[in-house]
Amino acid sequence: MNSDVLTGKIEELKKLTAASGINAQEELEHLEAKVRAGSRAEAAWKRVELARHPVRPYALDYITRIFDSFLELHGDRCFGDDPALIGGLGFLAGRPVTILANQKGRSLKENMRRNHGMANPEGYRKALRLAKEAEKFSRPIITFIDTAGAYPGLGAEERGIGEAIARNLRDFSQLKTPIVCVIIGEGGSGGALGLCVGDKIYMLENAIYSVISPEGGASLLLHDAGKAKDAAAMLRITSADLLEFKVINGVIPEPPGGAHTDPGGMARTIKELLIRELEDLTSRTPSVLVRYRNQKIRKIGHWNEGG
Repeated sequence: MNSDVLTGKIEELKKLTAASGINAQEELEHLEAKVRAGSRAEAAWKRVELARHPVRPYALDYITRIFDSFLELHGDRCFGDDPALIGGLGFLAGRPVTILANQKGRSLKENMRRNHGMANPEGYRKALRLAKEAEKFSRPIITFIDTAGAYPGLGAEERGIGEAIARNLRDFSQLKTPIVCVIIGEGGSGGALGLCVGDKIYMLENAIYSVISPEGGASLLLHDAGKAKDAAAMLRITSADLLEFKVINGVIPEPPGGAHTDPGGMARTIKELLIRELEDLTSRTPSVLVRYRNQKIRKIGHWNEGG
């Protein structure tokens, strides 16, 4: 039974109890709470569907529209190249920047090559190599996050996927150059965190960011993968939720219907924000950037219980 039908039934029950004099307040409150939970689940799941929309713009769609040019660089100088995590140099309104991004594929063939945007250890090591190069030459770093998570395969584990992500978390927090992160679609678990340590973190309105997928959360917490909608609401994965928790700095509004309805307009909105943020961040000294970045990271997860 959907929320609208249940709401109608509650109204009928209220009239019936008022006419008969029966006290059903407790039952009514329980039903109203169920309606509210259902509405939250539907709203959260709508964001999940838009974040995964098959024609939603991916990183390269934005990169080609936002930056004056983009020269992709390859390889981690250790094992090989990872097409699921791209990186290179570009110009933003004349300013040289380093760009790092998760990249999904459109077709089956491209998705196999890009591993559905799920990076291996060499992808994160490539990102760190380019980030340290950016620090050396005082170039700001811009990251675009869009991945269901890091690749959990046997080869990735053998080559140290956990260590690669952990090293990125540590080293990105200390880089003496501005970092702006934008979550454009899915921000899944450690796979997203490996690129999402920055001075400013933004989410597109219909993006999601979570420690686990709704399906995974439903399986683990609710013991039923079919309850993914409920898990999406419980996990608080939407941009509004993450802004409320102060995990992100802001939400970038999308066109009505989602970013895929106007990719060019969405890219212009992101570009304007990036230019504005880099103007501010590049005016600060590197030591100040690192200090405030670390303060921001340490504040995540703090709350007052019952206060």
